[in-house]
Amino acid sequence: MTDTPRRFRPTFFFWLVLAMCFFVFAGFGIHSAIPALRGDFPPAPPIVHLHGLVFISWMLLLLVQTGLVSAGNVKLHRSLGMWGVAHAAAIMLMGLSMQLIASNKGWAAGRPGGTDGLYLGLLAFAGFTWMFTVAIRHRARAPQVHKRMVMYAMLPVIPPGVNRFWANALGLDDPVPAFWLYLTLWTMAAALLWQEKRATGAINRWSIAGAAWIFVQGAVQETVVGSAWFESLSGAILGLVHYR
Repeated sequence: MTDTPRRFRPTFFFWLVLAMCFFVFAGFGIHSAIPALRGDFPPAPPIVHLHGLVFISWMLLLLVQTGLVSAGNVKLHRSLGMWGVAHAAAIMLMGLSMQLIASNKGWAAGRPGGTDGLYLGLLAFAGFTWMFTVAIRHRARAPQVHKRMVMYAMLPVIPPGVNRFWANALGLDDPVPAFWLYLTLWTMAAALLWQEKRATGAINRWSIAGAAWIFVQGAVQETVVGSAWFESLSGAILGLVHYR
């Protein structure tokens, strides 16, 4: 890695973030933005718009950061690091808040509390928090771990966009098309593992842990969601949520 700017050469990580941006922007574009422009999207509370602004700007920041590395401008990339940490904290809090508010609203209306949405929301918060923390701890002494763990941290976070993309693109009734969701996430995780093996000749233990998180998350989702213990846990969590 060099601090000397060079001709822009997109890295694997730039293309991966671009793919993530596609699913997020296309998914929410089809589901929310286009209907809103047509006047068909129902009014939403301020927190929904704030969440959208925070998340869109976060995806753009990731694209800029990987673009800077692709251009060899590592110095500017690093100078934006503290902003990235602060923005990541906002992502964690806003994402969890939105999911709890949405799940609480459904629960109050008589629907089960332990839904796929809450499952994904809780694991997004836990997975992103853990993996992004690992990424930040390695930013100086192990840049290879840093950049890959940022990518793995994003995999539990993008399901809302991925779900909306596939549900709308394929005309599905299920708002959480688990097969298409995990086909997308597992493909990205596998691509990260393949690229690391190809580039370095080995796979770091942190990469194995990051990939395992998303593979296990998908493998056990059907078992967890709908179980008595998860429904009980969801009710206890949602009972603490109050939003007007």
